[in-house]
Amino acid sequence: MTDTHTLIDRQEDLAAACDRLARERYVAIDTEFMRESTYWPKLCLIQLAGAEEAFAIDPLAEGIDLAPLHALMADESVLKVFHSGRQDIEIFVHDTGRVPHPVFDTQIAAMVCGFGESVGYEKLIARLVGAAIDKSSRFTDWSRRPLSERQLSYALSDVIHLRPAYEKLAAMLHENGRESWLEEEMDVLTDPETYRTHPEEAWLRLKPRSTNGKFLAVLKELAAWRERAAQDRDQPRNRILRDETLMDVAAHTPRTPEDLAKARGIGRSIAEGWQGREIIRAVDRGLSMPKSERPSLEKRDVLPNGLGPTIELLKVLLKLRCEEHEVAQKLVASVADLERIAADDEAVVPALHGWRRQVFGEAALDLKHGRIALMLKRGRVHVVRQ
Repeated sequence: MTDTHTLIDRQEDLAAACDRLARERYVAIDTEFMRESTYWPKLCLIQLAGAEEAFAIDPLAEGIDLAPLHALMADESVLKVFHSGRQDIEIFVHDTGRVPHPVFDTQIAAMVCGFGESVGYEKLIARLVGAAIDKSSRFTDWSRRPLSERQLSYALSDVIHLRPAYEKLAAMLHENGRESWLEEEMDVLTDPETYRTHPEEAWLRLKPRSTNGKFLAVLKELAAWRERAAQDRDQPRNRILRDETLMDVAAHTPRTPEDLAKARGIGRSIAEGWQGREIIRAVDRGLSMPKSERPSLEKRDVLPNGLGPTIELLKVLLKLRCEEHEVAQKLVASVADLERIAADDEAVVPALHGWRRQVFGEAALDLKHGRIALMLKRGRVHVVRQ
């Protein structure tokens, strides 16, 4: 690859560059965006690298139309390589309504290959490529123009080093027969449902503790209203209404502007304005919700007494098996999964299906039923078949 750092801010250059990249087997991609003052991420820069060239696209340039880039993202013949790409992909989904496909995420691939939990880009590149990443421009305001050569070099280094990292990870996956493991994870990453927001479910992210049905009904309506308002106005949720204010209103259910003005974080100007009217309407909808339709909190499974030691043994086994297979524990099972397995052989958890069952699930059931045991010998844990 050449060392040329090109900033594309003209339509004809963008079309030509994307046309060249469409002939590549794979393209490395990264984005720089800001979200501090918006609901949707504000795309500020797109970096791409092919075999011979790397360049950055300026989406803020006057008259630029990203249609050629969107066509490249939808091109099934070109693999799109990201590192921790969920937020990058979310941007393209928001802009086009389509998920880029096919994709390869080097962070997830690294976990499959045993590089640890959610390995960072700098650490991964150092280990795979032997390159040091300049972190000095990490907190740049990418919306400001013009961008300096140093900023562009920093941004483009992400995709330049991503190409050899991808090639090494792809080779490792092929050698150890784990390509299908990664495919399962990529199916989730490219599922449109992964990026779909449901305002009716927004109340769950507030993690309420009260189980009162009326409170939860009002909270659900308030949170759904706020989510839609934030999306429509492209503003952060807390700029529409703060979480603590939302909870306070749901608890006290004000029905008039005068009562609403007494709520935490709401003054008379808000109570008597458009927000106040919408808040009161949401409160009314929540209060009038039939009892049969009121939301409820999912009850956490009550584990039978005496499972604590079993769960702790399963934790040891999980760590042991993941070290042996050089795969991140996070990909195989969570503590909640271990609790369910301890309580139920037929628990509906990923660890009891597919490649995860081969790595851990089958052994977990064997340990639970005494077919294998754990033994400490010379400072190391060993599995002993009974």
